[in-house]
Amino acid sequence: MRIDCPNCGERDRREFYYQGDAVVLNRPSEDAGAQAWDDYLHNRANPAGETRDLWFHEGGCRAWLVVERNTMTHAVHAATLAEKVKR
Repeated sequence: MRIDCPNCGERDRREFYYQGDAVVLNRPSEDAGAQAWDDYLHNRANPAGETRDLWFHEGGCRAWLVVERNTMTHAVHAATLAEKVKR
């Protein structure tokens, strides 16, 4: 899989560190039960198809990117600097 970094151009995905879903996660309150914390820390959706993920360009410009891709075909549709993405 290749990611087109806005700063560095097209690069192999091995230059990047995958962080997870780009959607903001809802952190449980401090007094939430063990199950709520277990879900928050360990359980994530694993969708098949289109996703928006957060990636760090560790082997390049060190920028955070939001990458739109298809998890079934590995096609990358867009890569945008995270600081420019509207939430």
